[in-house]
Amino acid sequence: MHDGTRVMAGECTTVFEGSREREQRGDVLVVVKPDNTVLVHDAAGYQPVAWLTRAESVTVEDGVVTASDGEELLRVVAHEEHGSARFPASHAGVPVADCPDCPGTLVRARGSVTCTDCEGEYGLPSNATVTGGRCADCGLPTMRVERGEVFELCLDRGCESLDDRVTDAFDRAWSCPDCDGDLRIIRRGGLLAGCEHYPDCDTGFSFPAGVVVDECPCGLPVFETAGGRRCLDSTCEAGLVGTL
Repeated sequence: MHDGTRVMAGECTTVFEGSREREQRGDVLVVVKPDNTVLVHDAAGYQPVAWLTRAESVTVEDGVVTASDGEELLRVVAHEEHGSARFPASHAGVPVADCPDCPGTLVRARGSVTCTDCEGEYGLPSNATVTGGRCADCGLPTMRVERGEVFELCLDRGCESLDDRVTDAFDRAWSCPDCDGDLRIIRRGGLLAGCEHYPDCDTGFSFPAGVVVDECPCGLPVFETAGGRRCLDSTCEAGLVGTL
């Protein structure tokens, strides 16, 4: 992505070639976002009269904006340019704290916490909530995550690892229901409780967001989740019967 949002206002001809071919002329405002989304707005309403989302390439030169993505092309030519500029841009979200590394604000948006000023961005695990606490080591906010039990840890996984905390608490805590092995806490696409005898035994279960509250008749733990109680094995009929 390029740095900042670019805008150009002028009396322009807008040509779109591709799925919705059309040509328009008028006084418009062209917005080029950092992710290469191009929007062309006229005097009416909030919807653009032409747009191309996350284009493969965008050029802005001498009053001409050209965006292309596969077979689609958007070109805006200014016959009379009223003005152009580049402005800072960041994610907009719910403020959660001041950034410890710069004067910016940390906001929660699109599944992560990002800074409005610097490059700081921290992905949030599913169902995590940002607390009012601060990490004693780096100063970032802490988050509350339920993975078998409640963990409060730093937003920065490089500072404090959720995987390590879950492993310390639950590695080898349960037996594999299909062999004599222990279930190990591993990350393979997501956080799993998988048999130590893999690949000879490929039993494995996605680790749900919730806390352990009971033992299922099948021998695996029962989790209290946002959707109700369930066995670690989401297909376990004994667990479903036991939680009715």
